[in-house]
Amino acid sequence: MAGTDTEAVVAELLARHGRTFAEEIGADVPADTAEAMFRLTVFALLAGARIRTAAAVQACRALMDAGWTDAAAMADATWAQRTRVLNHNGYARYDESTSRQLADACDYLSETYDGDVRRLREAAGQSPERERALLQKIKGIGPVGADIFLREAQAGWDELVPYLDERVRHTAGELGLPTSVTRLVDLVDRADLPRLVAALVRVRQEHDVADLREATSGG
Repeated sequence: MAGTDTEAVVAELLARHGRTFAEEIGADVPADTAEAMFRLTVFALLAGARIRTAAAVQACRALMDAGWTDAAAMADATWAQRTRVLNHNGYARYDESTSRQLADACDYLSETYDGDVRRLREAAGQSPERERALLQKIKGIGPVGADIFLREAQAGWDELVPYLDERVRHTAGELGLPTSVTRLVDLVDRADLPRLVAALVRVRQEHDVADLREATSGG
């Protein structure tokens, strides 16, 4: 888009939408703790379904608030307990199937990685492509869920930087920002990259692309 004030667009984008989803679910991804990465895994599973991201955030927080902050605790909860929490937090249509998926996913994590998602990173040799493939072996996480996880995980896993999937680059182009990964990441500092990526996701989800573009057009 000719004439775009790139700095103005980025500033407005971060001001309106510059918070990561990890922050919303209480996952300190930069600290790279077992609990933080488990929270992010649960969120990726929930958000990868055909449901509003806000509902996925709410449900993830509720599951964590119930005390199921690791794979063993989540799997030890009964199907009915998990279903009840999901049903009361935006998953009325998917509560039963998602409850089963969570149990299967946590059993798999416990058996394969001793419940620690960071061991998946080790198994992948810190290869982003391999990490994406291994994530999709977890029940309930497909390509969309894997992208959600990796976009947020780049705040703590340096090998992922920069992780900008096709959806993010497309939205950047609609805002007049570069669609080239190398040019796009140059717009912010390393620490702000996860915020920028999350903002590019949120601006589309919240149907704010046209308004933000107009607000920064200078016309």
